[in-house]
Amino acid sequence: MDASIRAFLEHLKVERQCSEHTLRSYEDDLVLFERFLEETRPAGGDPSPTAVDARRLRRYSAWLSGRGYAPSTVARRLASLRSFFRFLRRGGKVAADPTAALRNPKQPRRLPKLLRVDQVAGLLDSIPTAEAAGRRDRAMFETLYGGGLRVGEVVGLDLEDLDLDEELVRARGKGRRERLCPIGAMAARWIRLYLADRAPRTTAERGVFLNQRGDRLTARSVGRLLEEHLARAGIRDAASPHTLRHSFATHLLDRGADLRSVQELLGHRNLTTTQIYTHVTGERILDVYRGAHPRA
Repeated sequence: MDASIRAFLEHLKVERQCSEHTLRSYEDDLVLFERFLEETRPAGGDPSPTAVDARRLRRYSAWLSGRGYAPSTVARRLASLRSFFRFLRRGGKVAADPTAALRNPKQPRRLPKLLRVDQVAGLLDSIPTAEAAGRRDRAMFETLYGGGLRVGEVVGLDLEDLDLDEELVRARGKGRRERLCPIGAMAARWIRLYLADRAPRTTAERGVFLNQRGDRLTARSVGRLLEEHLARAGIRDAASPHTLRHSFATHLLDRGADLRSVQELLGHRNLTTTQIYTHVTGERILDVYRGAHPRA
């Protein structure tokens, strides 16, 4: 790996304290970019990222699209490059930022996938809770939906982040920004039940949700567990842990919550990020109208 990429990843880990998941994403994006540079360099050309210009980056964007990556994936990989070249610019490794005029591919409007209220209830109620693993899963998915948390925020919860009397947790979101999240009485109840079973591998382990070895669960493990419980509940709709977050936001708006409050609950920095859910509720209203009005 190029030394400049290693230095950037170390910067993300030490100075910005990015999560392991975020570090892996950046590393994957930059290693792919490095592969492109190797594959497309002219004879005698410099394959180092520090030798890249804006024209080469435009070729990279087209290279990604030509390999079938979705516009959203191309945009994310380009965003990683923007952060990387800003780092190089600040460190004096490049004279100018070649990403300054780089544009993202046009994004189709994609509405988030959702579960209906009855599907969420069916999913949660179908989790078998006679054993400790089931009580953990019930507590974890109640927390995901009850607080609208990201999966990384849930697996990142420490014991010190819980205030079950007030039905609150302290979540660390993107950029390590902290916020207090209400999770509701049901989630608080199941967390209490699960904590009686919690068996950490070492006394130093402060994570709330642990695997069978007593270590903190990973986001990937949570995704696999959700797939198992969806199948048990007979829910065929494709869903991920993030689907519960989307469902949380949409169900609140359906019941009259204002957009600003939902923005705060989700931990979105910009209101425009939250506004996608107004499109979702609008689509649902139209569906109801078309299905119910005699002249629709």
